[in-house]
Amino acid sequence: MKSKIALLVVIAAIVGAFFYFDLGSYLTLESFKSRQATLSAYVAEHPWQSGLLFFAVYVAVAATSFPGAAILTLIGGAVFGFWTGLILVSFASSVGATLAFLSARFLLRDFVQSKFRDRLKPINEGVEKDGAFYLFALRLVPLFPFFVVNLLMGLTPIKTLPFYWVSQIGMLAGTAVYVNAGTQLAQLDSLKGILSPAILGSFVLLGIFPILAKKVLDWLKGRKVYAQWAHLKPKSFDRNLVVIGAGSAGLVTAYIAAAVKAKVTLIEKHKMGGDCLNTGCVPSKALIKSAKLLSHMKRSQEFGLASAKAEWNFADVMQRVQRVVSEIEPHDSVERYSELGVECLTGTAKIVSPWSVEFTAPGGAKQTLTTRNIVIASGARPFVPPIPGLEAVDYLTSDTIWNLRELPKRLVVLGGGPIGSELTQCFARFGSQVSQVEMLPRILIREDPEVSEIVTQSLQKDGVAVLTGHKAKQVRVENGEKVLVCEHAGAEVRLPFDQILVAVGRTANVTGFGLEELGIPTRPNKTIETNDYLQTIFPNIYACGDVAGPYQFTHTASHQAWYAAVNALFGRFKKFRADYRVIPWATFTDPEVARVGLSETEAREKKIAHEVTVYGIDDLDRAIADGEAHGFVKVITAAGKDTILGATIVGEHAGDILVEYVTAMKYGIGLNKILGTIHTYPTMGEANKYAAGVWKRNHQPARLLEWVKKFHAWERS
Repeated sequence: MKSKIALLVVIAAIVGAFFYFDLGSYLTLESFKSRQATLSAYVAEHPWQSGLLFFAVYVAVAATSFPGAAILTLIGGAVFGFWTGLILVSFASSVGATLAFLSARFLLRDFVQSKFRDRLKPINEGVEKDGAFYLFALRLVPLFPFFVVNLLMGLTPIKTLPFYWVSQIGMLAGTAVYVNAGTQLAQLDSLKGILSPAILGSFVLLGIFPILAKKVLDWLKGRKVYAQWAHLKPKSFDRNLVVIGAGSAGLVTAYIAAAVKAKVTLIEKHKMGGDCLNTGCVPSKALIKSAKLLSHMKRSQEFGLASAKAEWNFADVMQRVQRVVSEIEPHDSVERYSELGVECLTGTAKIVSPWSVEFTAPGGAKQTLTTRNIVIASGARPFVPPIPGLEAVDYLTSDTIWNLRELPKRLVVLGGGPIGSELTQCFARFGSQVSQVEMLPRILIREDPEVSEIVTQSLQKDGVAVLTGHKAKQVRVENGEKVLVCEHAGAEVRLPFDQILVAVGRTANVTGFGLEELGIPTRPNKTIETNDYLQTIFPNIYACGDVAGPYQFTHTASHQAWYAAVNALFGRFKKFRADYRVIPWATFTDPEVARVGLSETEAREKKIAHEVTVYGIDDLDRAIADGEAHGFVKVITAAGKDTILGATIVGEHAGDILVEYVTAMKYGIGLNKILGTIHTYPTMGEANKYAAGVWKRNHQPARLLEWVKKFHAWERS
């Protein structure tokens, strides 16, 4: 802070001296022309000293953003000649611009980035990716003020060295024009003489050049990637779009394509609906509901009931889960999508060229489908770590656990993420002796520590042994008993079990359908590498959903599908960047955990100026009436403002309550407006209004209220 103040003092002193001594009067065309002969004579006698002095003055003017750089450029050409003047001005202007750039970065960037973080995010991403092109275009066009470009670029993530060299090269053409004009200074009466429409037009064309160059480079890049496949491109196409995978992303992509009357084929090798319908969201929530009913019966005395018992069979519970899946199945069925106009094929798909997909039916019959565009929506599968001995014990995953019809007496769950935590609680409530093994210091590591603690306590209350800091090392079978060997604090821990569930994450399905042969790259996390428009290296091949990342949620898969479909079908006219600014998620443990935007931990780690507002749901009327008076609403806001940066909710129906914050963040609604919105009484949703009330109380205008207090006292008198 002291160094910033010192720099501000120096800048203020220079600015003060500039105006106090009226130095600006020397940086006019008239002033120079009156002294031109004297200055030229001095330069002839002292070329080195005058060159260094001119260089220093130019750097100072450019660094402090004073007006006069254009005049100095003309002077350089007039007194030093074209080549010497060009060299002096080119380097002096670039050095001065870089000093101005660094000053803006040092003094203002942290403040501006923290204050306008969300608005600047797309700009920052664009600068990180194509900042050199942007800067080059701005440097070529004199319509964009020299000093403004310096200051604004200092607020972005562009690095100093690229800024200097791009400035040096980008300003060279304009500098040459001005220096050359300076050599003809005797014929110039004003700066308007060099800013003729023809010259300005030339500058504009220069400015457009890098943008056109980028377009040409993209086109050439596309031609290069298609080069070895060009002979396989058909003259016409049977389809507008082929979609591989009928999970959430694939279904939405096909739906949109059919809705706009495109000819679309959807290929699924297993079941329509993908993981969400068959092995993920739907069955897990059905199981959670049954487990929660049992937990409420165990709490019957809290609700004024002496006792409540249920006769049940685990096989019947699992059968009910399958019935729920069957009831929802028609929404995602072949019949429904066929009626919508989608050609649905069951079998495997392999991309054999950028415009053709080989379809293999279950019986082995093959068919080649030609298409203008392809969307890969092949989803993900449970990741199974290479733990020695695991393969020998017939382990379970979130895909296979639904085949169980007998409740495991002893269950080990590997993984403390959302899937592991949800299924851990379910089986514990059904009566399994569950040990949850997590190698990290706490479960639900993406959430704030107090969130993890609340869920941990709830799991322990249900009888779960939550073993954090335990690393699974080996699975053994000893005397017919299965044992998981873990390492904890340097010691060996043995956990006997009857069944083991592996829930340590999911990995994208990227093999077996032609990506390797086409050379489509994947990221380090094994998702398909795409650009902002969800295009792979082949501009007509897209990827969306779990296979593309960065999020593995059903709702983000559907969200991405819109961009993939629209860009694939209409991208020649207008393309849309996938928007990840407001992504919510929920973990359906009891209590539920839901979040959107920043957590408090993330805000601190990213050094974002923020405030934390917490409202305890134990104070909420509806929560008390329902016997669910626990949890909280935590809202992260910009420092001193009601702008919502993130929200975390822990409690009953947290995922539903969160929707208000998702909407608020998407459309720029602050806590003041949430406070001013009528919420139905008594509902859990009122928690949002009360959280806004807590923020408002924390920002009371204390001075104004003191005057209001005096006003009321005066009225009473």
